[in-house]
Amino acid sequence: MKTRVTELLGIEYPIIQGGMAWVADHHLAAAVANAGGLGLIGAGGAPADFVREQIRKAKELTDKPFGVNVMLMNPEADAIAQTIVDEGVKVVTTGAGNPGKYMAMWKEAGVKVIPVVASVALAKMMERAGADAVVAEGTESGGHIGSATTMTLVPQVVDAVNIPVIAAGGIADGRGFAAAMMLGAEAVQMGTRFTVATEAITHANYKAQVIKAKDIDSEVTGMSHGHPVRQIRNKMTREYLQKEKDGASMEELEYLTLGSLRKAVVEGDVVNGTVMAGQIAGLVKKEQTCSEIIEEIMKEAGELLHR
Repeated sequence: MKTRVTELLGIEYPIIQGGMAWVADHHLAAAVANAGGLGLIGAGGAPADFVREQIRKAKELTDKPFGVNVMLMNPEADAIAQTIVDEGVKVVTTGAGNPGKYMAMWKEAGVKVIPVVASVALAKMMERAGADAVVAEGTESGGHIGSATTMTLVPQVVDAVNIPVIAAGGIADGRGFAAAMMLGAEAVQMGTRFTVATEAITHANYKAQVIKAKDIDSEVTGMSHGHPVRQIRNKMTREYLQKEKDGASMEELEYLTLGSLRKAVVEGDVVNGTVMAGQIAGLVKKEQTCSEIIEEIMKEAGELLHR
């Protein structure tokens, strides 16, 4: 399937794997790339040297295009931005900030810049700044979220900008893919479905939580201080929400979640850790290879779109 996004990124299928911190390492990024999509290494809060190592390891596993997701709040964002240029990475997605300060450097190096946006205003701002495309991410997604749903956000962003729009949030199968195309998107980004991929380093306990999740099992913490995060409910989310209700300070709440994503993804503590997943987790029923995931989605979407 050819779209402006597949042409822009040099990929076979318009499917992008979310750049999830701790989950999206070189194994997952390379596996998605080899399957014809765009794999992303999630820099998260990692130091620049770690990101450099991940890029080099991914190159050993694939000769296909892959990218890096940069969380712009990372204290080492400047060094990571330079590392991307030094290592010849050709695609960057960004979150948690404005990538404007790096745009000239990345453009000069031939890097395609794709910010994640949660509003029309932000999409327009990113287009003016020189973005090559945007990811319009709805509130259904896992992790840090905005307030607009994918169904409402995507068509409005499509109408507002001239650059390609990638839909994200609540997409896990061919039906979601086809729906995104009907809304005007030219690719989709998926995170939750890839957390349970065979090649994902996610702890078995984390994968099991996603696979057994029901439609109502995700909830949002952090609404009171303006940093909402969607995850699967557990002991930690119950404690967090109670503290929010009791008026706890942002510092107290941050202390509760310090290192909690790593605790869940790496150590498998799905009781006290943060199990980030989208509302679509209830649709994810089994562990598959990245190739099987992408082929299944494209087959189902193709049949629906032809119909």
